[in-house]
Amino acid sequence: MNLSGVSLFGIVVAMVAYLLGMLTIGFVASRKNETVGDFYLGGRKLGPFVTAMSAEASDMSSWLLMGLPGLAYLSGIAEPVWTAIGLAVGTYVNWLIVAKRLRRYSLAADNAITIPQFFSNRFRDKTRMLTLVSALIIVIFFIPYTASGFAAVGKLFASLFEVNYHLAMIVGAVVIIGYTMTGGFLAASFTDLVQSIIMTVALVIVLFFGINQAGGWDAVVANARSLAGQLSLTMSHVPDETNLFAAGSTSPYGFLTIVSTLAWGLGYFGMPHILLRFMAIEDENKLKLSRRIASVWVVIAMGVAIVIGLIGLGMSKAGAIGELTTSGVSETVIIRIAHRLSTFGFFPALIAGLILSGIMASTMSTADSQLLAASSSISQDIFVTFFHVKLGEKALIKVARASLLIIAVVAVFLAWNPDSSVFRIVSFAWAGFGAAFGPLVLFSLFWRRTNRYGALAGMITGGAMIFIWKFIVRPMGGVLDIYELLPAFLLSAAAIVIVSLITPAPEKEITDVFDKVSEN
Repeated sequence: MNLSGVSLFGIVVAMVAYLLGMLTIGFVASRKNETVGDFYLGGRKLGPFVTAMSAEASDMSSWLLMGLPGLAYLSGIAEPVWTAIGLAVGTYVNWLIVAKRLRRYSLAADNAITIPQFFSNRFRDKTRMLTLVSALIIVIFFIPYTASGFAAVGKLFASLFEVNYHLAMIVGAVVIIGYTMTGGFLAASFTDLVQSIIMTVALVIVLFFGINQAGGWDAVVANARSLAGQLSLTMSHVPDETNLFAAGSTSPYGFLTIVSTLAWGLGYFGMPHILLRFMAIEDENKLKLSRRIASVWVVIAMGVAIVIGLIGLGMSKAGAIGELTTSGVSETVIIRIAHRLSTFGFFPALIAGLILSGIMASTMSTADSQLLAASSSISQDIFVTFFHVKLGEKALIKVARASLLIIAVVAVFLAWNPDSSVFRIVSFAWAGFGAAFGPLVLFSLFWRRTNRYGALAGMITGGAMIFIWKFIVRPMGGVLDIYELLPAFLLSAAAIVIVSLITPAPEKEITDVFDKVSEN
C-alpha cells in the first residue's frame, strides 16, 4: 500500500502509542505477582467487566476483524452468519452453565489454578496422568495457535508498511511476549480489556465511514441484492471470475453444512484461556453480570463485522477501495478501509491507526492468553505437578516466565513461513480444544458418575479424532465432509460415558466434593 508521509506518520503514532500502552500495563501488573497463583490466575481478583471483556477478546482473535468481513465480502452472509449464531449461542450457554460451577469447583478441587490441575484434583488422580495428557494437549494445540497470531501481526505490518515479514512478525511477537511475561494473567486480562475496547471503537468507525464511502446504506443493500445468494442463509455466493460485480452464481448451503457450522459453538466448553477467566473472577455472584456483558458484546461485534464485509463490497463497487477477488485478499477489507481513511489527513490517519491497532489487538489479545495457558501446562502441570519438583514461589514465577519465553520462541519459528494459513490453524486448534476438553468439562461439572478412567478416555478420544477426521475421514467427502469438531465432540462424550460405566465408580471422597459443590 502506498501511503503518503502524513498518512504514514499518523498511523505510526497511533500504533506505537498502542504498543507502548500494552507494555506499560504489563509492567504495572508485574508488581502484583507475588505468587505463581497470581501469575497464572490473577489471585482470583478479576471484576465482572474485566472478566467478561477479557474472555471475549481472548476468544475472538483476528478472525473477528479479518475472517468474518472477508467471508461476507466474497461469499455472502450464509457461512459467517451461521458461524456467528453458533458462537453466540455457545458463548451464552458456556457463561450460563459452566462459569459459576467451574469457579466454585476449581476452589473445592484443592484450589486448582490451571485446567489440567483441575482435572487431576477433581478426580483425585494420584498417577497425574490426567495432568500430563491434558497439559500435552494444550501444548500441542496452543503453540501453533499462538504462531498463527504472530503470523497475523507480521502480515499486518508487512502489508501496511511494506517491510520484511519476518522483522514485522518478530517485533509483534516481542511486544506480546514482553507484557505477558512480565505481568502474567493480570497483564493479559487488563490488556485484553483495553484491546476489546479498541476493537469495538474500530468496528464502529469502519461501519459509519464505510457506509459513507459506499454511497449510503441503500447503495450497500442494493449492491448486495444484485449478487446471487449474497444475502441468502441457504446459499453461498460464487463470484464471477471475470467481474466481481456481475450477478455470479450460487452453491447450496444445506442443512448438514449449517449444523456443521453451528458446531463452532461447542468449542467454547473446552477453551482453556476462556475457562481460566471463569476461575479467576473475584465474586462468583458477579458472573451473571459478566454473562450479560459478554453475550451482548459478542452478538453486536460479530454482527457489525459481517455487515462491514458487505459495506466493503459496496466501497469496491463505488471505487473507494480496490476489488478483493480472493479469499486471502478479501480478509484485508478493514485494512483497505483504514488505508482509505488515512488519505484524508493527519487526524483521519490517527483514527486509521486506531483501526489497525484494533486488528492487532484482536490478534494479540488471543496470543497472550494462549502463551500463558501453554506455559502453565509446562511449568506448573508438567514440571511441578507431574514431576513433583519443589520450588519456592519466586522460583516458580521464574520457571513460568522461562517456559513462556521458550514456547514463544518455538511459535516464532512455526510462524516463519509468511504463506502459512492463519485461519486454517485457528479452526483446527479450536476443534482440538473443543473435542478434547469440552465434553470432559461438562461431565466433570454435572455427572457424578464420571471417573478418572472415563476422563482420560474422553480426552484421548477427542484429541485423536480431530486428527483422524480432519486428515482421513473428511477428505472422503459427501456426508462425512463436516467440521471435525462435531463428530470428535460426540465421540469424546461417548467415550467418557462408556468407560466410566464399565470401570469402578468414583470414591466417596470424590462424590462428597461433587455433592457439596452441587448443593450451593
